[in-house]
Amino acid sequence: MNITDVRIRKITDEGKMKAVVSITFDDEFVVHDIKIIDGQNGLFIAMPSRKMNEGDFRDIAHPLTSETRNRIKEAIFAEYEKVLEEKGEEPAEAPEPEAEF
Repeated sequence: MNITDVRIRKITDEGKMKAVVSITFDDEFVVHDIKIIDGQNGLFIAMPSRKMNEGDFRDIAHPLTSETRNRIKEAIFAEYEKVLEEKGEEPAEAPEPEAEF
């Protein structure tokens, strides 16, 4: 499965949420509302989720392997940095890639 499009839908400077993203796979399947969050260890992506009755959140869609999550994250961060550069802004620090064992 190939990532064929990444669209930064909304960018904000306020709060921890920095952007909302949509990503398309094979020009056939899209996932909306992936969020770029500025956490304690730098930027990370949060998959779309919904609040459950107990107050916790559950992902609506998510990758099943860490390799797929990393491909999605790298594609999103590359597009996010490109959009920020076009706007003349400096991106927040992305975390270092996790070591694979």
